[in-house]
Amino acid sequence: MEGTISLGIYDSDGKLVRTLKQESELDEFEVGDDGLSVRWDGKDDDGYDLPAGKYRAHGYIVATKIEPVPIGATVLGPPILETPIRVSLVRNPLEKSDTPSVDLDLGHDDENAFLKTGDGLPLLTLANLGDVQYAAFINRSEQTLTILLRRPSDSILVKLSPISKMMAFDCGEFELK
Repeated sequence: MEGTISLGIYDSDGKLVRTLKQESELDEFEVGDDGLSVRWDGKDDDGYDLPAGKYRAHGYIVATKIEPVPIGATVLGPPILETPIRVSLVRNPLEKSDTPSVDLDLGHDDENAFLKTGDGLPLLTLANLGDVQYAAFINRSEQTLTILLRRPSDSILVKLSPISKMMAFDCGEFELK
């Protein structure tokens, strides 16, 4: 499956402690005999050393396409769908899950609005714009999600399709000493 790769490091409680790769291309990884590899410096997202212990790495390949639709003036928006939204994924042939799924949520910072997993791993930049005051899922069909991004001066609708064009992968558990 083609697409970008996001990879997170999780502590023993399942909390995301480091976004190791976000929307990375395949060539940003080292290719080894057993697959792709990447190095981790043992730090969290704030640059602090994490304590010794067991950690897990897992991520997603995302091939969903984005269609932004500027709509001008700020809108209140239609009824909002509850978050997170559960989405079925493409089955990873290397894993045993018959019906894989992921909970999706929305996030934004000073520079971007993005789609993220329910546990916080950023998957896909929806728009490169700051000052987002409000982000919400407003419509869902079988293969499309529509998202409203509202800023003080304008609003943007973003359509994602096909939403199921994502695959999860688990890199397993390892120990940081």
